[in-house]
Amino acid sequence: MLLIPAIDLKDGKCVRLRQGRMEDDTVFSDDPVAMARHWVERGARRLHLVDLNGAFAGEPVNGGIVKEIAKEFPDLPIQIGGGIRSPEIIEAYLGAGVQWLIIGTKAVREPEFVGEMCKRFPGHIIVGLDAKDGMVATDGWANVTDVNVIDLARRFENDGVSSIVYTDISRDGMLQGVNVEATVRLAESMSIPVIASGGITNLDDVRDLCARSSSGIEGAITGRAIYEGTLNFEAGQQLADELTA
Repeated sequence: MLLIPAIDLKDGKCVRLRQGRMEDDTVFSDDPVAMARHWVERGARRLHLVDLNGAFAGEPVNGGIVKEIAKEFPDLPIQIGGGIRSPEIIEAYLGAGVQWLIIGTKAVREPEFVGEMCKRFPGHIIVGLDAKDGMVATDGWANVTDVNVIDLARRFENDGVSSIVYTDISRDGMLQGVNVEATVRLAESMSIPVIASGGITNLDDVRDLCARSSSGIEGAITGRAIYEGTLNFEAGQQLADELTA
């Protein structure tokens, strides 16, 4: 199982939010490219980037930084979410060297858009589903809908998405542990892989996810824990490699 460092971009800086609230952020670096280098040097095999401003604006705001990171590390797989709402945006990011585009809010509002993008850009589309108590949230988590996350995820199975990034927003940035059961339920409900996100705190969380990785969990995004030091990234990836070899 892959551990994937998160670099969340707000106003050109690397930050972490608590439960998706833009006003409740912690700045960890003024230099996101240097932060990317930090994780690459510690063995990261993929990066998860989020344009937080873009998620609210509905279009890229920190796209220039994303492209800088992709240019700096041309062999590193990068996935980007936040404001991915048109084929032109996807094309521009792919042209800059980004590997996967995460469609979130647009996937909820216009599910057919996902299928269209999968046909146009095969192998490069991920759907990001954020949920609270099993219900999908949109617009940078500002709105919780009445759509069940498993029901929606199943709609994308046949579209050709590479994976589903699943975030439990009640846990994200709170260092309260992963909602393993909810993540497993989603993974077991479909055939496409799930990348867990939200709540990873320490090696025990890595161990718990790895124990259930056979259900279809291919990776886990980690943010606040590796920035605040409750999880050593290198030790976490080593443990994951050992447990899922």
